[in-house]
Amino acid sequence: MNIFITNDDGIQARGIRQLIEIAREFGNVYVVAPDGPQSGKSHAITLSVPMRAKPFGEEPGLVQYACSGTPVDCVKLGLIELFKDVHMDLLLSGINHGSNAATNVLYSGTMAAAIEGIMEGVPSIGFSMASYDQQVDFAPAVESIRTIIRKMLEVGKVGMCWNVNLPVGEIKGIRACAQAHASWDERILRREDPHGRPYYWLEGDFENDDPRTDTDSYYLDRGYVAVVPVSIDMTDKTALGQMGEYFK
Repeated sequence: MNIFITNDDGIQARGIRQLIEIAREFGNVYVVAPDGPQSGKSHAITLSVPMRAKPFGEEPGLVQYACSGTPVDCVKLGLIELFKDVHMDLLLSGINHGSNAATNVLYSGTMAAAIEGIMEGVPSIGFSMASYDQQVDFAPAVESIRTIIRKMLEVGKVGMCWNVNLPVGEIKGIRACAQAHASWDERILRREDPHGRPYYWLEGDFENDDPRTDTDSYYLDRGYVAVVPVSIDMTDKTALGQMGEYFK
């Protein structure tokens, strides 16, 4: 198997190093990842400045590049140019430091890279750990990650993408589920620099008021790995049916 790996925390982040280690059990691994943190970049691409990619070490079964661009840039550069002669069986993104459950998926560079994977015709999985602690212990999640990769390699097809969120600590199981209707209650913090000029920080609290018991946030809070199937089709099909009456 040939497996492509990227992330949004940067090529030296502990999460991607752990994911590379696991993926090598399944085949050859090809890495193009940002040369520094790119969190929250969603599906941003670089258009106005050149991108650069530098080799980041190579050994049998593992080729790595550090890229100056966004996570989606990394996928495009890797699949279209750097490894254009390699048929990729699977694309993995992560392991992200921080949850990408619920509406976080819309902001996530980790999941944007996975979605770009299916746009390029490669079955893809994004992995996120529900902790921003850079020293979080990934060990309890390793066997679940193996199981999910193994299953995608077994059933994966063009257009298939999974958003996987991993709880911290002991794992009770794996659940396929829906995306929660939850979001951030955001605030803008205004401050002034020493010259009296204003600058701003975005902050907020994650609010989950979704009463359903079959969502990623619900299972994640209860110690389960949450797996949400993701599609690039954002059509609101319920609204579309109603709109037929609007434009006759």
